[in-house]
Amino acid sequence: MKENTLETLKNLNFTEYEAKAYLALLEESPLTGYAVAKNSGVPRSKIYEVLDSLVLQGDIFVSYGNTPQYIPVPAKELIRNRRLKAEEAFEQAEKSLAKFEQSTNDRENIWNITGRNEILDKVKACILSAEKRVLLEIWEEEFKELESVLRQAANKGVNITIIAYGEFESEFAHVYHHDMSREITEEYDGRWIVFSGDDAEVVAGIVSLDKDSRAAWTMHVGLVMPITEVMIHDLYLMEIMKKHRELLEESFGKNLIDLRHKFSIYPDLKKHYMK
Repeated sequence: MKENTLETLKNLNFTEYEAKAYLALLEESPLTGYAVAKNSGVPRSKIYEVLDSLVLQGDIFVSYGNTPQYIPVPAKELIRNRRLKAEEAFEQAEKSLAKFEQSTNDRENIWNITGRNEILDKVKACILSAEKRVLLEIWEEEFKELESVLRQAANKGVNITIIAYGEFESEFAHVYHHDMSREITEEYDGRWIVFSGDDAEVVAGIVSLDKDSRAAWTMHVGLVMPITEVMIHDLYLMEIMKKHRELLEESFGKNLIDLRHKFSIYPDLKKHYMK
């Protein structure tokens, strides 16, 4: 009978020593640590470690005095507590596994978003879910609509770094102004947005076509990694230009326009992707 009960307790995640100590207290209590060791067969060198563990788990109570005394939680209460813990564990497992499954699916797909407001809503949600870093390439018009959400993220400790097209500033973000904001806007005849959160997800697309604006959201590493790295390399170049502008412009023209001409297939740089 006792052996079967010990096995039952072990199935409830008691160690063998914990089970023996708890049964000894069910049979007789209160007991000192010495008496629990004697009655249970748990080595005296281990008994206080075992009793401390049972106290922390809420399976026994201790009365501290000159000599600590121990009593067990009643068996029915112990079972009820363990059942509640098990149900909580199953509920947590269900939620975590569902979230993991969804996250796994998300990492394999690219989702289309249509409409400027819808794109900005998705970027807002991504900003609020970021925990470490937000990289954002954005025009002034869209920044104004995202500013309050970005501020919330910054207040949580998220590092906000912005590649800015326009002359806006921010006291809560690191803002890098693109030298050719006006020229690029004219070149592409519109505006885009690029977001990277925690190097784990990106949103990228056109935002200047109102309801016809288009963007993609993905956690697919094959896109997240290169898009994030392109933004980081833009930041590299801006830091380099800040330090060595005169030398670089001597070689490649004002704002490096010669390089832009070199790598464009359009002689007038007019791409008009947005039409």
